Amino acid sequence: MKKKYVTHILLFALMTLVIFTGCKKDEMEQGNLWLYLTDAPIDMEGLEGVYITFTGISYQVEGESWQSMEDFNGPVIFNLLELTGGETALMGNFEVPAGHYTGLRFHLDATQWGMGPVNNPGCFLKYENDSIPLFVPSGEQTGYKAVGQFTVPANGSVDITADFDARKSVVKAGMSGLYLLKPTIRITVNNQAGAIEGKILNMPENGSVVVYAYESDTYTEEEAGDPEEGESRFPGAVTSYKAEETGDFILSYLAPGSYDLVVGLYEEDSFVSVNKVEEDIEVVSGETTLHDIELNP
Repeated sequence: MKKKYVTHILLFALMTLVIFTGCKKDEMEQGNLWLYLTDAPIDMEGLEGVYITFTGISYQVEGESWQSMEDFNGPVIFNLLELTGGETALMGNFEVPAGHYTGLRFHLDATQWGMGPVNNPGCFLKYENDSIPLFVPSGEQTGYKAVGQFTVPANGSVDITADFDARKSVVKAGMSGLYLLKPTIRITVNNQAGAIEGKILNMPENGSVVVYAYESDTYTEEEAGDPEEGESRFPGAVTSYKAEETGDFILSYLAPGSYDLVVGLYEEDSFVSVNKVEEDIEVVSGETTLHDIELNP
């Protein structure tokens, strides 16, 4: 009888240890994800706002299925034009499983192409006296996957920024006068990112200058050619910036590495030519590389 009693005590102690260890393991497998939003400027004359409404976020831990970000309080709307030049907006601080993440998906309040007129669009372009709805291609139901990976440490946190590149994401639908939203989003881990900042030393009297950042040796002359319908010019650029009237520009949230800067000249909204390519500009984590540009005559 005594032996049986001792056995029961040992089994109870073992079960308690297993439960405690399991709870402790679950607790250790959590971390915090701070998610920010930024944008590369869009080159459209007279545009006052690019409004995007986010309804949800999904994530995928390596080897696991997609899950919803339960702590995201949507829908929430952002004007991307307010988030250029390194400016960001906090989308949320989320408690998530620790581990290596292979993707985020962003779900938007946008009407599918071909569904007819929209009275209160969730995604739209804003001009002084008009608003133009943005449509998404039909069949886009699973959200828009951002390019980039990151790791959430156990009992720690990571800050990442989603760069919603409006220049490549908003495209004209032929001669219809309507616009399609084809989101191009990249993820950067904030403490690993660097930037390139500089000045166009001899800004033209008329027109504007846009600086495009390419990973070194990836730019080709075809990138500057007339794009196919529904596509953008310079599609392979990591990011871009329309230089201020003073000539100042900044290319933010760049992963460490070597970049080529492609300098494009514009008159109003029309592309004129590539003026020059500045090669092998190095970007280091946590630092801003200074690089001024003098245009060719």
